[in-house]
Amino acid sequence: MSPHRRVISLAALTGSLLLLASCGSGSSVAGEGPSANDAACDAAAHPEASSTFPVEIDHALGTTTIEQAPERVASIGWGNQDVALALGIAPVGSDDQTWSMTGDEGLGLYDWTLDAYDELCAPEPTVFETADGVDFEAIADAQPEVILAGYSGLTADEYETLSKIAPTVAYPEIPWYTPWREAIEIDSAALGLAAEGDELVADLDQRIAEATADIDSFEGKTAAFFYVTPSDLSVISIYATGDARTAFLGDLGFDFPQLALNVSEKGEFYTDIAAENADIIDDVDVMVLYGDDQVLAEMQDDPLWSTVPAVQNGAVVAVGSGDAFSGSVTPTALSIPWMLDDYVALLDDAASHVE
Repeated sequence: MSPHRRVISLAALTGSLLLLASCGSGSSVAGEGPSANDAACDAAAHPEASSTFPVEIDHALGTTTIEQAPERVASIGWGNQDVALALGIAPVGSDDQTWSMTGDEGLGLYDWTLDAYDELCAPEPTVFETADGVDFEAIADAQPEVILAGYSGLTADEYETLSKIAPTVAYPEIPWYTPWREAIEIDSAALGLAAEGDELVADLDQRIAEATADIDSFEGKTAAFFYVTPSDLSVISIYATGDARTAFLGDLGFDFPQLALNVSEKGEFYTDIAAENADIIDDVDVMVLYGDDQVLAEMQDDPLWSTVPAVQNGAVVAVGSGDAFSGSVTPTALSIPWMLDDYVALLDDAASHVE
């Protein structure tokens, strides 16, 4: 499994340990009623579509026509449910969004998503198990009228099967390669809420601008996202600039190192870097990676990776493994405001170490 799939799968779907942990657990069942205080909740009004139906959405796997404003929405892949929720629609079903390197997490959704269900006074959705790929049976049982998969890794066969359940909207061009703005754009269009999607993007851009307004440490510095296995430092991986995690570093004001740019130009998600070629990332000022503070210590103890300036300087941000924060750094419509200030603070601290 590629590092991208390894991390995206963990972040968006499952990892090998989580696969084992999830097997046999089945998809969770949707709640029967509002999860928030009923007395405090008015029935959430389904937003009125601003687009005229039918709408046609072109995507990498074809053209999908949605005949009328969908009332029952399902999402698969990563973060698509957050687009609907941010626009006032609570999906009836969603892929598992939690991930855990230790395999001790069950199916579920992250805090920012659950908060949105509460705010909409909506019952929590059925959470589709992803251990064995797309859970067609559970998705069909949810009786969706549209399936959002703007950020996903659907295959053509999976798309064909899902399209028999409900109109399905896949990723714009490349599987698992949809930055958050494009995910909002294609998912909101499928809901007939394209104009509202544009407003949502503008709002998030404003939040990012405000969060970084007083930060000058990012200017002129490069940053990239890496996958590192501390127990095997013979190879690490760097993600391309088009990957959602790396792209978000650019949104915050960083430049990109040459290797990340080169990987993107080749249309790839990532590339491996052998330890003996560590100097190829000497132009990376700030490294972001999964793990804890021990990861930096391990790299500083390594005779090869310790020669990289970012490692020498301690300009490394470890975002955790398998927790909500490490999940949030793959940005979505709802995870961005949830993690933004904390993430900027960590990056600011790391950038202050650059020499």
